[in-house]
Amino acid sequence: MRKLTCRLTVLILVAFLMGLAAGPAAIAADKFPSKPIELVVPFSAGGSTDVMARLVAKFAPKYFDQPLVVVNKPGGGGITGTEGVVRSAPDGYSLFVGYGSGHDLVTPHFQKLPYDTFGDLVPVSRISVHSIVAVVRSDAPYKTLKEFVAWGKKKDQVTAAVSTKAGSVDITFQALAKASGVKIVTIPFKGGADAVRTILGGQTDIGGNHPSEVMSHIKAKRLIPVGVALEERDPSFPNVPTFKELGYDVVTVGSVKGVAAPKGTPPEVVKYLAERFKKVCEDKEFIAAMTEIGQPVMYQGPQEFGKYLKDGFNTYGKLIKEFNIKME
Repeated sequence: MRKLTCRLTVLILVAFLMGLAAGPAAIAADKFPSKPIELVVPFSAGGSTDVMARLVAKFAPKYFDQPLVVVNKPGGGGITGTEGVVRSAPDGYSLFVGYGSGHDLVTPHFQKLPYDTFGDLVPVSRISVHSIVAVVRSDAPYKTLKEFVAWGKKKDQVTAAVSTKAGSVDITFQALAKASGVKIVTIPFKGGADAVRTILGGQTDIGGNHPSEVMSHIKAKRLIPVGVALEERDPSFPNVPTFKELGYDVVTVGSVKGVAAPKGTPPEVVKYLAERFKKVCEDKEFIAAMTEIGQPVMYQGPQEFGKYLKDGFNTYGKLIKEFNIKME
């Protein structure tokens, strides 16, 4: 009887101690977030993803219980920064912003990544979808895409500035080259801002960017938008025809800009984040600010966003196969 009593006492003590140990963790989870949340942008500052992330961070204090801090980690066409998030603790404090970019939907068709795009990341929310708009310098000898193609056919090759290698912009120009019969050599950079500088400087003949990266230059008449690679015209540029309208059957889903967390992030944390990002996306001032920079707010929650990403991945795969595109 004494032995049984001792055993019961030990079991009760162990249970009590385990409860104490679990208590702080449970409280910490309940209080998420208890410290600032990093928004990791795997591209250089000034690009479309960076601009969007900073706007989100600006409006976040109205809806999040902790600040959102933007951290740029460029390199590897977006892969380096994304892998950093994948390898981080799945606690909701390190998020990948730009989920749905070219290195998520395009690059895996050409090379094996150091992580699984869909298996190692959890969709949190879609914030926006950026079209791919082709732009040329205002002083170039061509002012339309048709004129560029005619000019390009007289050259051995022409160059196109793209934000990253094997990204959505890169694949768009590879497809345009096949559809138009012009030999286009794409020149990749560490982000959209870097690519824009070479177009402005005359180092490349044409470029593809997202509206927020070129809007100010278009308004200042330094650049001319000549085509959009979407199924329908971009509301940011209602007078700019699609590639398809111009006779080049190149249609993409654009560059998706969403938020992802590492695999294993607790569902309640993902739920908190998704709900708060939704509130930011419903903010009228945020919507107006995004519209001003040419980035439409197109929120989706985790499940809907996850399906959208896989559909986009399949769309790019079809485009690659149709035009027999290869990355050298």
